Amino acid sequence: MDYVIRPVRAEEWAKARELRLAALQDPLASIAFLEKYEDAVARPDSFWQERTASAAAGREVVQFVGEAPDGSWHGTLSLLVERPGTEVRVGKPASVEQTHVVAVFVRPEARGSGLADELFRTALEWSWALESPQVERVRLIFHAGNARAEALYRRAGFVPSADPSPIPGDEMAREYEVRRARA
Repeated sequence: MDYVIRPVRAEEWAKARELRLAALQDPLASIAFLEKYEDAVARPDSFWQERTASAAAGREVVQFVGEAPDGSWHGTLSLLVERPGTEVRVGKPASVEQTHVVAVFVRPEARGSGLADELFRTALEWSWALESPQVERVRLIFHAGNARAEALYRRAGFVPSADPSPIPGDEMAREYEVRRARA
């Protein structure tokens, strides 16, 4: 199936909400996302409107969606822009200008279609095209028990760092930062 990969628009908050809630119901959601379905579904519309508007602005965060020909969304990926000395959202503080891949999700019926690869291609292109800040690397963090995610990230050209980070709230589990330096 052919997908259009594009940034989310502010007025599409209801579709963004629905896709996020679907992601949080995935069997691997407990190790893939730092949010629970019960918390997300209880959030007011204003939360989703603000979140989507921020992602649509594309300054500190951008959200890409994979849109099918019928207008339905089958996948998403977000990027956080991280600078040294700024607030840590996930993982260790940034030591260089970077983007951070988060909230990757492809609906089960679209898995294996190449959609995830296209989302990553678009995310990397967007990151390298930034002029301010000029990104030196793109990183992501994943739970060591998420083999499906690890295979995708390796296919996209990411390699593990030597310094794993603990998962907030679960000191026994581990995540690994994965980086891909600017080509």
